[in-house]
Amino acid sequence: MAYNFTTLSPADFEDLCRDLIGSEIGVQFEAFTAGPDAGIDGRHAPSTKSTILQVKHLVGSPFAKLKSTMKGERASIDKLDPDRYILATSRGLTPANKEALAAEIGPALRTQGDIYGAGELNALLRKFPDIEKAHIKLWMSGTAVLERVLRGAVHTFTEISKSEIEGKVRVYSHNPSFPSAQTILESQHVLIISGPPGVGKTTLAEMLVYTYLAEGWELVAIRALDDGFGAIDDAKKQIFLFDDFLGKIALDEQALAAKDSDLARFMRRVRTSPNARFVLTTRAYIFEEARRASEHLADQRLDISRYLLDVGIYTRRIRARILYNHLIVAGTPMPLVHALIESGAVKSIVDHRNYNPRVIEWMTDVDRLHGQTPETYPASFITALDNPSQLWDTAYRKHIPEKCRHLLLTMYFCSQYGVELDELRTQYEALHRNLSVQYGAPRDPKDFEEAVRILEGGFITLRGTRASYVNPSFRDYMSGYVKDVALLADCAAAAQTANWADEVWKSVHAVVLTPEQRRYAATAFRDIATRFLKLPTWKETSRHSYSVADLGNVRRLQLLLAWWTETGDDYFSELVMKLAQHPPAPRGWSGYSGWREGAELIELTGKLRDEDYYPHVPFAEDLADLLEDDIVGLLEHGMGFDEFEGMLDAVEDAYPATSQRIQEAAHAAIRREIYEVEVSISDVDSESTLEDHAKALEKFAPRASIPQEALDRALSKVKARIDEIAESTSVASSPSTRSIPRESDNFDDAALASLFAPLLRNV
Repeated sequence: MAYNFTTLSPADFEDLCRDLIGSEIGVQFEAFTAGPDAGIDGRHAPSTKSTILQVKHLVGSPFAKLKSTMKGERASIDKLDPDRYILATSRGLTPANKEALAAEIGPALRTQGDIYGAGELNALLRKFPDIEKAHIKLWMSGTAVLERVLRGAVHTFTEISKSEIEGKVRVYSHNPSFPSAQTILESQHVLIISGPPGVGKTTLAEMLVYTYLAEGWELVAIRALDDGFGAIDDAKKQIFLFDDFLGKIALDEQALAAKDSDLARFMRRVRTSPNARFVLTTRAYIFEEARRASEHLADQRLDISRYLLDVGIYTRRIRARILYNHLIVAGTPMPLVHALIESGAVKSIVDHRNYNPRVIEWMTDVDRLHGQTPETYPASFITALDNPSQLWDTAYRKHIPEKCRHLLLTMYFCSQYGVELDELRTQYEALHRNLSVQYGAPRDPKDFEEAVRILEGGFITLRGTRASYVNPSFRDYMSGYVKDVALLADCAAAAQTANWADEVWKSVHAVVLTPEQRRYAATAFRDIATRFLKLPTWKETSRHSYSVADLGNVRRLQLLLAWWTETGDDYFSELVMKLAQHPPAPRGWSGYSGWREGAELIELTGKLRDEDYYPHVPFAEDLADLLEDDIVGLLEHGMGFDEFEGMLDAVEDAYPATSQRIQEAAHAAIRREIYEVEVSISDVDSESTLEDHAKALEKFAPRASIPQEALDRALSKVKARIDEIAESTSVASSPSTRSIPRESDNFDDAALASLFAPLLRNV
């Protein structure tokens, strides 16, 4: 593949030339960004002798420009008096061009062979392919690679474009986190990228994913662990991406309990698969809170600390490169760039205590700089770092009309991964109507369409028929904005779905309220609570195929119990019993899904029988009896083993609060699984899944007093199935990326100034 190097910034091109030419002549160059006066971009000086490398990246300029530039460098070259002088340029050169350049350089040039043009550099890339792979900004910019990445990404993100991927690659600043991340991912198969908001967790995850896509891997971007369990196939090379996997601003034990055991199980599943990789991102403080609340995430056997990579620490050089790349790629107007450099604000930005790539992205994006002048821009940039939330606060409160604020507020209580426009419209119309009437704001039938049009690109992103916040930091901002009991009560009264009501109630929990305020907020849920009896939990997507439509019935019961506890309103207690007696479900289905909420159902039943959890609920026993019938029905129905495995664990964890009847039903399910194991594993084609299955059988057999010989027979059948599929599973090859050798990070003010100096010349 031949490159024209146009996608590389001058600094990136210098890095590439140092690596290529250093490998070719067998030296390691020190890196310098000393600017035009010193004439050094790389130096090798083992003793008194020195080899000087100078790099000129004059994209789109005629040869005359390069020749004139070298003529201006002659005095610096003569002053340096190197033993060997080497010139590298991104321009293609003819023999006549080299002869003309040699005349300008003078006697420091040993031979015209020490002038490397685009042709010679491409030849070196073919000679040193590991260097090509190490410079991912170059490698991924190749047309063929971009097409492979695009095909893999579009499979999951249908609206992503080639230019979007190319832009992300160009702005990325390579740093030690990339090879470290890839090493962990290859050795452990699982990588959790942790760090503060806005430091580049998603960017690093995307760069890793793109590397795998370029090598022919399949991307599976998941929004729930069920997506992962359903898609994993040991016969394919698959990389799973779960961005912001804990997915909430705040967590509590109840919210976490239903998911963390599945997470641990899926991580173990990936680790034992030869062809699977799993990348997760999370904000550091959320992950630490989750580990404190979760026995599974804190499990020493999982050894989850080995997967963590905190990307929140950047050297001064890397911070400078991130700013430099954004100024180039984002199209920041040059008068503003010059003002930033000439005012000395660059140093203040790079060294700022609140330095954050997300703020850098915001403050260099040409679409967000309307009204900025060279006089105001440097101070505005520093102010944005002083108070990052001010970026959103001013825009949200002052720059958009009320109808737009109502839409953004509506989206906060929808899924963070995006919401279908039809669903968003329904909820928006209800909230917009209530708030407009209550506060005397104007309202028009076309407000939804108009609000979407105004907000697209600046506050929200549309991908197909789904809308999402344009940036995760806005969700962080809104988490503070909604901490107002009156506002939350207004939102509760407008709820159209159980999911939305659940999210509003979680925000109520996040606010420190008096008992009276909590009662006031809980009472506002009366209207949506009534609809819990009718709102579907599942929707039919095709004949005999269903997907989740709304909150499950167990969580609905938990919400009704919470609202009754806060208010003492018998209306909520009556709804609890009605919902338990007739939980909404598709025709012919149980009201509860074993894989979705079976464990929660058992846990709730156990708590209802435990006076410590619901001491003042007079109908607790009656409710527990109703739910027990459903639990026994689920266990007797004959779910797949992976479905009721969580239920069996929940029965054990809830003991002795669970009844003897539930215990017996659980034991019967275990016996059925062991004695009929051939049926349940007949269509399993994953060795690691089968190995997990065998471990589970060994784990559960003693609970049901299964004879050892019966267990051994079951295990031998699982082993036979593993042997049967072993030959058909191949082991994936991993993308090989050579670490770029980096100089010591002695990045002083002179180096900082020199990095940005070419921007003053608009080169």
